[in-house]
Amino acid sequence: QVQLVESGGGLVQAGGSLRLSCAASGRTFSSYAMGWFRQAPGKEREFVAAISGIGQYTTYAESVKGRFTISRDNAKNTVYLQMNSLKPEDTAVYYCAAGSRRLVTRNPDEYNSWGQGTQVTVSS
Repeated sequence: QVQLVESGGGLVQAGGSLRLSCAASGRTFSSYAMGWFRQAPGKEREFVAAISGIGQYTTYAESVKGRFTISRDNAKNTVYLQMNSLKPEDTAVYYCAAGSRRLVTRNPDEYNSWGQGTQVTVSS
């Protein structure tokens, strides 16, 4: 089992930037993909971005493509989500998740460990 701890959320004005971090422990970090998901009030959890085990492949939701960048530092067991040009509709609780295998995936069912979430609020 993987333990995940997110950090870096907060309040930012529209057009601003935030960087989320997620520190992992419990399994060899490079052996699994990592993903970011988010859930806004009254909405279902949705996929944001994912990165493969050694970082060579990434995938993004259309709504964040070109604004968000996912990366990982396997030496630090940490995955990041750099969020630029933030919009009010990006407001949500952001969760990092550890995949069951190295391959990048958007499917939440293929993630078996989840962090506690970090709040991101974008004001207009």
